[in-house]
Amino acid sequence: MAGAVDLSGLKARAESRTSAPSSSPSASAPQRPAGVPPGDGAGAPVTVLDVTEASFQADVIDRSMDVPVVVDLWAEWCGPCKQLSPVLEKLAAEGRGAWVLAKIDVDANPRISQAFQVQSIPMVIVVAGGQPVTSFQGAQPEPQLRQWIAQLLDALREQMPGIAAAEARGGDGEVEAPVEEPEDPRFVAAEDALEQGDYAGAQQAYEQILATEPANAEAQAALAQVKFLARAASADPSAIARADAAPDDVDAQIAAADAEVASQQVGEAFDRLVRTVARTAGDDRDRVRTHLVGLFELFGTEDERVTTARRALARALY
Repeated sequence: MAGAVDLSGLKARAESRTSAPSSSPSASAPQRPAGVPPGDGAGAPVTVLDVTEASFQADVIDRSMDVPVVVDLWAEWCGPCKQLSPVLEKLAAEGRGAWVLAKIDVDANPRISQAFQVQSIPMVIVVAGGQPVTSFQGAQPEPQLRQWIAQLLDALREQMPGIAAAEARGGDGEVEAPVEEPEDPRFVAAEDALEQGDYAGAQQAYEQILATEPANAEAQAALAQVKFLARAASADPSAIARADAAPDDVDAQIAAADAEVASQQVGEAFDRLVRTVARTAGDDRDRVRTHLVGLFELFGTEDERVTTARRALARALY
């Protein structure tokens, strides 16, 4: 549902506004001081707006130069709209101006609906830097919407400083002091061991965390990293040539894959092990598959190289 956030040209558009001649519409628009989120003065920032065709330029396009504007296209007769809109309003209020919800009645504003080529509602379109960047259709549950908003802000935060400025402010517009969470001493001990090159000690520390918290994702990811670092410390670059010369040597293929990942040849390592899975069977195949899945964990499920390799692995297995 998150679509594809295309950030290309966003920075260029911001720079072009800065250098625009005084005769341009954007240059004549009132400007807020840097770092001040969009609002109605010094009070709490605006989070939800009812937008019409007449106010679309100011409320959507102009505001999207500072923070993302989430456009909610709805109609009074639309049942799913009545489920989605209140959730979006709630999340926008919690966002305190890091993003703005623009509600548009498609029946009352048909030209906006036509411009967005709306075929069914509810439809949600995100506008950033004056351009649509992603969209979805249909009502969504609140947890999924929360995750989508978080991913959206993460993707745009660097290009749109207004997001971070709004996040630093309280609901009354006052800047909040950052709250530092206390460090978990278990992770501190593991990280200290890792800094000293004590991979065995770091591995043991993370395994102790997982013994009491098996679902701790941070410890799981860190343990996978430590195990690989321990192998990479002794990785032999010549293992790649040896493996190429002996394609049926499973141990050589695994060692070569580690060496390739250590030298940033991630796609090559994945391809090597997928090919090895395809030409092996039984315990050898299981060992190679397990090793490959372990390498996937180093990069996360969203990494395109992992996604591509997982599809290739499925074809090799089935």
